[in-house]
Amino acid sequence: MTTATRKRKPADEDVAVFDRELDDLPQELRWREWMGRIEAVLFASASPVGRDDLARVVGQGASVEMLIEDIQAELMSRPYEFAQVVSGWMFRTRAQFADAIKAAADLGDQSLTFTEMEMGVLCAIAYHQPIDRAGLADIFGKEVSRDLLARLRYKDLIASGPRSPRAGAPHTFVTTETFLTTFDLQSLRDLPELDLERV
Repeated sequence: MTTATRKRKPADEDVAVFDRELDDLPQELRWREWMGRIEAVLFASASPVGRDDLARVVGQGASVEMLIEDIQAELMSRPYEFAQVVSGWMFRTRAQFADAIKAAADLGDQSLTFTEMEMGVLCAIAYHQPIDRAGLADIFGKEVSRDLLARLRYKDLIASGPRSPRAGAPHTFVTTETFLTTFDLQSLRDLPELDLERV
């Protein structure tokens, strides 16, 4: 039995080159195509997409921010929008449609529902980070269970911070980027000011 030998093409010849620039299109059509690409990337992603990643699908001279502004203008009448979060942009439904979504089906992520104590501990960590378990006990007047902290860590809302200067150098807790995204914050500076008279 004889086997035919074929010359193999170099690997890079089989791969189509992605045309970012779209120089063959008129400016207006090029801009529309770039808008479509950014919208498609954000639509397909389950997590926020950063500026550098979006810049990979548009021409070198294109402004990602201006493209997003144009897309947002077109989405004004839609029930969803682009939201800018700490790590980039993401699609989300508009808050005014939350009740309709709940009424139609239970689509919410149940892992992001909180007990009153979980929310209290999360707020305490957000405002007093880095804070250890002893610091949380000082705030709540009782020990905060390791299970509760583990649940917040599992939801990726808190992480380990620097070691505490207390004896034994216990771990501290800090909030995460997921915390900011979940609560629609650009940074911790966007946390509401505490009304100390009511605390």
